[in-house]
Amino acid sequence: MNITREQLLLYAVTDRSWLKGETLYEQVEKALKGGVTLVQLREKELSEPEFEAEGRSLLELCHCYRVPLIINDNVELAQSDMELTRAREILGTDKIIGVTAKTIEQAQAAEKAGADYLGSGAVFGSSTKTDAKPMELTLLQEICQSVTIPVVAIGGINHDNILKLKGCEIAGAAVVSGIFACEDIEEGTKELLQKVNMVVKNHE
Repeated sequence: MNITREQLLLYAVTDRSWLKGETLYEQVEKALKGGVTLVQLREKELSEPEFEAEGRSLLELCHCYRVPLIINDNVELAQSDMELTRAREILGTDKIIGVTAKTIEQAQAAEKAGADYLGSGAVFGSSTKTDAKPMELTLLQEICQSVTIPVVAIGGINHDNILKLKGCEIAGAAVVSGIFACEDIEEGTKELLQKVNMVVKNHE
């Protein structure tokens, strides 16, 4: 496996909607100072050269903080063994591959095909996908119990609801606006990290 459960504890997903006059680099650095353990660059509106430039600058920044950077390639992998296996062939064995799993069957198929971790949700709906339906937390727990690879909760997670995930057996939480919409990103991230630690330690 190319990623540890500890690295998935608090997973920041970028969103330019909340820049408020700052650069993405500046905001990501604040989140890193606040303690995020992984960053995902998700930029669907940038041109390829802009995306590459942003990725290179953030990769250097994340390396300074010893935090992995995941690049979203904007292609949603279908839940099939063959396609995920092909992705692994293309990327190689040393790259991190995360797969979205909304059912136990999808989770088990992804693990079998070589995924490093799973993202499951949307646990509380989503600020970035308006059609995302909330996932029952009992299903999230069942998905976590059905695989040996780490599972990260995704979808609408913020300071007010994250403690509801206690008992679900997740490795961590992927957060967008719950980090980047904060008035003080660094302080907001620190508070969120304390809470997600409470959630994860709850089942260890």
